[in-house]
Amino acid sequence: MELLGYFLSALTPLNILMALGGVVLGTIIGALPGLSATMAVAVLVPFTFTMDPATGLIALGAIYTGAIYGGAFAAILVNTPGTPSAIATTFDGFPMAKRGDGSLAITLATLASVFGGLVGGIFLLLLSPPLAKVALAFGPPEYFWLAIFGLTLISALSVGNTLKGLIGGCIGLMLAMVGVAVVGGDIRFTMNTQMLLGGFDIVSALIGLYCIPVLIDLVATPDPHLKVEQGSRGLRLFEALGVAWKSKFNVVRSSVIGTVIGVLPGAGGSIAGLVSYSEARRSSKTPEEFGNGAPDGIIATESANNATVGGGFIPTLVLGIPGTPPDAVILGALLVQGIKIGPTLFVQQGEIVYTFIFGLLIATVLMLPAGLLIGRYAYKSIASIPKTVLVPTIAFLTVVGSFAIHSNLHDVQMMLVLGVIGWILNRCGFAPSPIVLGLVLGQIAEQGFVQSYLIGNATNNIGGMFFGRPISLAIVALAAFTLLYPVLFGKRKEKARKRAVAAAKNYAATGGETAKADGASLPEPVINPVAYLQGLIQKPRDVAGMGIAVLLVLVAGWAISQTSEMSPMGSVFPTTISVVLIVFSVALLILNFLRKPAERAAEQEGASVIRRISLIVVMGFWVVLIPFTGFWLAAILAFLSLSRVACYENVPAKRIIVETLAGFAIVTGLYWLMADVLLIRMPSGLLF
Repeated sequence: MELLGYFLSALTPLNILMALGGVVLGTIIGALPGLSATMAVAVLVPFTFTMDPATGLIALGAIYTGAIYGGAFAAILVNTPGTPSAIATTFDGFPMAKRGDGSLAITLATLASVFGGLVGGIFLLLLSPPLAKVALAFGPPEYFWLAIFGLTLISALSVGNTLKGLIGGCIGLMLAMVGVAVVGGDIRFTMNTQMLLGGFDIVSALIGLYCIPVLIDLVATPDPHLKVEQGSRGLRLFEALGVAWKSKFNVVRSSVIGTVIGVLPGAGGSIAGLVSYSEARRSSKTPEEFGNGAPDGIIATESANNATVGGGFIPTLVLGIPGTPPDAVILGALLVQGIKIGPTLFVQQGEIVYTFIFGLLIATVLMLPAGLLIGRYAYKSIASIPKTVLVPTIAFLTVVGSFAIHSNLHDVQMMLVLGVIGWILNRCGFAPSPIVLGLVLGQIAEQGFVQSYLIGNATNNIGGMFFGRPISLAIVALAAFTLLYPVLFGKRKEKARKRAVAAAKNYAATGGETAKADGASLPEPVINPVAYLQGLIQKPRDVAGMGIAVLLVLVAGWAISQTSEMSPMGSVFPTTISVVLIVFSVALLILNFLRKPAERAAEQEGASVIRRISLIVVMGFWVVLIPFTGFWLAAILAFLSLSRVACYENVPAKRIIVETLAGFAIVTGLYWLMADVLLIRMPSGLLF
């Protein structure tokens, strides 16, 4: 009966209004790359101090859960995760949008997010104390292996390019080491520049590596960004419900995975989404569809990353250990309100906590109508915007989003540089996701590795620290299984494919009388790593990949040479990762030397190299001009210039005027939002 009373307390009009407003605001903020959930929660914390504690916490929790969900919009529509937890959503969300199923993808993401959020909230409500004990069982070695497990997952998901995926993860880990060491305080790889002292900001890198390549390719052809859906298909809610019902086991499994991983401080939605995505792909009957627009991929990712919201609150409330930066901000708000965190919290101040939990569940439910309403117009709006407006608008969001994090132009410069490098690497077959995830997990991995190394060194048992703990061994086994899965079961899937082809041919030959496959007599496949290696060698030689591998060997060698000036704590992790990077790069070189030369690949028909270069040059001048002309004027000039770069037709004067006015409105509106609403200190120049 007490829980019913707390539930009724959460149903007051003010609490419902706070929950709805928080979800809508969080969704919008999460959909804009650079405007993170942490920023939204931190900015609004002071406004909650005058509210009832439960009401204020409901508003903050609603913003948080809305922002995690909102990251799916940018991931699906512009191939840029609004938040790091939406990285895996880009794998299938953007391909679905490109083929005209964007509204279905958004509706599926909404349904999965709501269900995952409810599962995480219910676990938070019923199982907080026992699940909190799981987090206490994780020490430094477990966190290190958990980070490595996340990297092996995304590397294995780089179908046909597992080795490049692992190299990409190492690149991300190397980028995460730039600046002040997380353990020991050594200053590393800054090349004596102030700009790199703070390292590479995760959000800036995420925006650059995902968004800039999209922009570069967007201006290369006159083709539309997304396929416009034919007819009035609307939300496609019933179709999405049917798809979700067929994948109900995937939804439940992914939600539980997300909740359990959310309990682990520091793990977060990015690992949860990747683990769930990998498991969904592994258990699917059609794994080849993943990465090409499979609805199950979106369902797995979104249900998992939203379940981490409730899961992350478990160690925050029970142990006082925040799982994510937004959890840390909300923990601070709890302490300011005089709420004592700990195992007795649910007894001594149960009214506030349980009302907050029920409010979080209500906000999750309200996310369904709010998300569907926003999604109804989001896809068609993005799809119908001409490139002459879309390209400069996305470019403006990348610049302002990178700047807004620390109000620092250096972040914008690094975003642009990383974006261009990311585009080059992507053209050479190195996907951005492993690099971003390596950067996201870098500090977790290094802290766990160095602490484990120090403890093992002090006890003369380094091997036992890394390989002698049961949980560590379980995670290592999972990581090894993930990497070896294509080798162990690739033949079995190939046989299944041959059976399906043979059945289809037989069906056609017999006029539909039977579907018995001639492939039934195929011998049972055996595990044959040699055959798998031969399959890799039969692929054409990748000259571009070889060039990148040579460059990475040189960079890793330089990094090792720099460690002589560092302390043992600051040098052990860079040395280890550099050696691993050299090994993987040399393996890629040897593999390609064994392959036959490839035929020259034809450039995409109609692709404009000049326009690609022009976009990079305009954005470079944009960043350079800001200190002289001010942010607003530089943005206006860049917006108009990029509009012309993206234009492939003779545009009448009337349309040019309309697009110019639209540019003024977009830049001025977002500038006002940053400067006067979010109170971000925008840079001024000589003129403005």
